[in-house]
Amino acid sequence: MESKKFKTVDEYIASFPPDVGVILEKVRGIVRKAAPGAEERISYGMPGYKLKHNLVYFAAHKGHIGLYPTPSATGAFAKELEPYESGKGSIKFPLDEPIPYDLIRRIVEFRVREEAGK
Repeated sequence: MESKKFKTVDEYIASFPPDVGVILEKVRGIVRKAAPGAEERISYGMPGYKLKHNLVYFAAHKGHIGLYPTPSATGAFAKELEPYESGKGSIKFPLDEPIPYDLIRRIVEFRVREEAGK
């Protein structure tokens, strides 16, 4: 089965059921507010944001929202990420649990500061 190729983040979000779309819009809003100068685009088939370099990606999957902020960010927030499945540069937030929007905001802000220092 071939996956759909999205041209815009709006198109990507609209492809999901409304309950998931609401979560994706909230994550999008967090990223836009924390990184107002970031370029929004579809990259690797998901919403991605770039300042000087890739800042953060997010995506909806069956059963979770994935956040992809880089290994440095997952390392910096390792203690707070313990309740979630995470790997090198990726985090899974289950859809059947409250999404930690404040944690997402702080991770994005960390990435913005990190990019500003490069």
